Amino acid sequence: MKKIAIREYDAARYLDSEEAISEYLTACLEDFSLDSFLLALGDVAKARGMIQLAKDTGLSRASLYKTLSPGNKPQFETIVKITNALGVPLSIKASDIDAHP
Repeated sequence: MKKIAIREYDAARYLDSEEAISEYLTACLEDFSLDSFLLALGDVAKARGMIQLAKDTGLSRASLYKTLSPGNKPQFETIVKITNALGVPLSIKASDIDAHP
C-alpha cells in the first residue's frame, strides 16, 4: 500500500496576491471574532514575512507572535500599525443594507 503524505493546512501558502489577502481578511472580519481576525493577520504576516513586518512596525518578532495569537487583546494602535505595514490598512465603508429606514 502506498503511503500518502498529508500536510497541515497553512493559509499563508495561498495568500499570494493583494486580492486574496484582502478577501481573506474581510471574510475573517465578517466573523466578528477578534481571535479569527488575529489568526488571519498572523497568516498574512507569515505570507509576507514576519521578519520584515517586525522591521516595518518596530515591534519584535516575539511581540508580533504574541499579539497575533488567539486570546490576546491587542491595542487598536498596534492592529493599525500591523495592517498598515502589511499594506492592508483598515477602512470603513457604508453597508449595502439600509440600516436606518
